[in-house]
Amino acid sequence: MQSPEGEFVTTVESAAVGERFDKVVCTYLPDFSRSFITQLIQDGHITIAGRIRKPSYRVKEGEIIAGRVPPREPATLEPEPIPLDILFEDADIIVINKPADLVVHPGPGNASGTLVNGLLYHCPELGGNRAAQRPGIVHRLDKDTTGAIVVAKNRQTLDHLSLQFKSRSVRKSYLALVHGDVKSNSGTISLPIGRHPVNRKKMSTNSHSCRDALTRWQVQQRYGAATLLELDLKTGRTHQIRVHCAAIHHPVIGDPVYGSGKRTRHAIGGSKLATILASAQRQMLHARYLELTHPISQRRMSFEAPLAADMQALIADLDSFLADKQTGY
Repeated sequence: MQSPEGEFVTTVESAAVGERFDKVVCTYLPDFSRSFITQLIQDGHITIAGRIRKPSYRVKEGEIIAGRVPPREPATLEPEPIPLDILFEDADIIVINKPADLVVHPGPGNASGTLVNGLLYHCPELGGNRAAQRPGIVHRLDKDTTGAIVVAKNRQTLDHLSLQFKSRSVRKSYLALVHGDVKSNSGTISLPIGRHPVNRKKMSTNSHSCRDALTRWQVQQRYGAATLLELDLKTGRTHQIRVHCAAIHHPVIGDPVYGSGKRTRHAIGGSKLATILASAQRQMLHARYLELTHPISQRRMSFEAPLAADMQALIADLDSFLADKQTGY
């Protein structure tokens, strides 16, 4: 477990036996790159039973890994002229339709080219509202998830929006294309979510430290081996929709983390439908709708983000496939 000072101690579990030392440490410190971890091991900052080992050392069950991550100087956030699809903006908030392949805020391996860098260019006032390298950010979307995200432009609105998200008074609705024919027309997934016990970059419903998570869904369209769902989040856990859909055996189409594997490929076979679904280059997940109370005017506001072109095209292909199937072509 890592302390605020960067010190940590952990024990090698049975599932990690035989893995490389550096790889195991990466699972416990997912916010750092493999090369950075390797350098820490070589410099003696991370040891096994107090002894310096090579990064390639194969760990044994029960061995004690301990170390300290030296503090690093925070990176300077630089404004960048990144195009923004603005759904709404006033003096206090800005709502963006985030595209795919755009990280929300800087982090290890993403020092630039993020939504935050683009926001600093568009809204210079955010430069005075920096908090942990995430100025104005009160919620986030995964890199390849598209859709509506709200950003606060000053401290007052940041605090107010943070309280709204914490009290769950913000409504968030998503569209997702998932594998398989979801049998019911609607339902609720109530499965706690926590960090995966082995792969620390993933989330899981079988974790040692889970938090409650609730997702409500409704079928919008059926395509046989695929279903279009609308999902409402009642909580905001990391990867919540992707984890919950995978947990009920309907992973999001195109999800490289929770939706890959032989079972998914086998389920769609070698048909025309399989070809259509295989064209997805990312998870087909879109934050369609966002509803909140404006922090200053106290007016209830809602925003709807148009689908990204690739997801729109995929749905159009599925609609054509369904129409052909129904007419016998």
